[in-house]
Amino acid sequence: WVSLVISSPGSSSITRLAKKKLRVSADSRKHGPAVDFNDPDWKSKFQNDFATRFNIPHITDVFDDAVSIPSTFCLRMRTPVSKEFAGGYPSDEEWHGYINNNDRVLLKVIHYSSPTSAGAECIDPDCTWVEQWVHRAGPREKIYFRPEEVKAAIVTCGGLCPGLNDVIRQIVITLEIYGVKKIVGIPFGYRGFSAKELNEMPLSRKVVQNIHLSGGSLLGVSRGGPSISEIVDSMEERGINMLFILGGNGTHAGANAIHNECRARRMKVAVVGVPKTIDNDILLMDKTFGFDTAVEEAQRAINSAYIEAHSAYHGVGIVKLMGRSSGFIAMHAALASGQIDICLIPEVPFNLHGPHGVLRHLKYLIETKGSAVVCVAEGAGQNFLEKTNAKDASGNVVFGDIGVHIQQEIKKAFKAISVPVDVKFIDPTYMIRACRANASDGILCTVLGQNAVHGAFAGYSGITVGICNTHYVYLPIPEVISYPRLVDPNSRMWHRCLTSTGQPDFI
Repeated sequence: WVSLVISSPGSSSITRLAKKKLRVSADSRKHGPAVDFNDPDWKSKFQNDFATRFNIPHITDVFDDAVSIPSTFCLRMRTPVSKEFAGGYPSDEEWHGYINNNDRVLLKVIHYSSPTSAGAECIDPDCTWVEQWVHRAGPREKIYFRPEEVKAAIVTCGGLCPGLNDVIRQIVITLEIYGVKKIVGIPFGYRGFSAKELNEMPLSRKVVQNIHLSGGSLLGVSRGGPSISEIVDSMEERGINMLFILGGNGTHAGANAIHNECRARRMKVAVVGVPKTIDNDILLMDKTFGFDTAVEEAQRAINSAYIEAHSAYHGVGIVKLMGRSSGFIAMHAALASGQIDICLIPEVPFNLHGPHGVLRHLKYLIETKGSAVVCVAEGAGQNFLEKTNAKDASGNVVFGDIGVHIQQEIKKAFKAISVPVDVKFIDPTYMIRACRANASDGILCTVLGQNAVHGAFAGYSGITVGICNTHYVYLPIPEVISYPRLVDPNSRMWHRCLTSTGQPDFI
């Protein structure tokens, strides 16, 4: 009995804008510009360069005369319980809940003693400890937008992802707490800025109160869209001066271009991204929203595949999950289920045939235990498939179906040795994408949505919000889209997966 689980295309994709194409290219540089380790001051220079790269844009960079006002985000909303505290609680004077602009979060927390340590990310050959700090997210005491002058817009791009409605809801609620009255949703991604038949959707707490109870996006999603110039023209016409963009790498490339165009036109606009990728492939972040839900929902498919395989004589189950270039869902789903015997991901090459191939190991599993469950990411094994050069609206190469291919290869391989096999194929991709966020993702979405609004009111633009080492941070968009985050085959997490599955190398 063999059950195969495969990861399918993720929702994080490169958004192609009709007239101005934006591409996110892979970058082999993990640490920015080359470092001269012969320079005795290399460490301090590296830290200064890092601080410069991760400095987040602010409207005062363009508007020297921008004036701040006290925050309208009130944290003293408690009702006094007695006359003794009629003037407020004493602790309010000592702690008011605002974040200082100079607060920082440590990006990396492990001091590797050797480059050979599992998962080591060393800057120099000696694995010197170099502190790298990023900006802490949260409400500031001073804000740079008057709520009564704000028109905020929210747009969701790319594919569906669990938690989109949760983020939309929290952005709207937090904007209203600041005092914003004009909040709109742009329908169907960037397309909504130009399509005459699509009208912006007025949003309020009443409208979004219960949208998190269902999956999908209240605003709708789409790939592609108009040019950057057309988008910014539309923003000017509509009077939008706060734009919240939910999307993956490509969508964020578009967000950064919108930010730069607004600056070039000297428009006082805050453009803030919220990373939306079910594949968890955004750099520098602990995780992105929707990932936990995807892993949890994948368990249903894996368990179904296991039951089908276990219940059949020499059963083979194939399940396809998400993951174009990153195998995080497949890896974590394999770890979570405990039912996987083989996990195949795009980052780790493998052979199907030959003495060390996947099919040989499947034969061994059937002979020794009578069943097996295999997890493969959709982007894995594309070298076995014929390339079509076709691309979707986001500019992504259309992949061949590795699930169907492996299904056929298993049938042929076992037929050749006269061993009967019963193959089952399950593809839960769209079921997983369309479901509502679980509790873990619900919390993550809530805080990301709140911090996106805090960042915009604080005057930051061209930033995205994420969670880093359990703390919420603001990051400059170019640094998180320079290349996709991938599973490190030398990481402890991948080693843990191999320990769980007991699989050999397939090379």
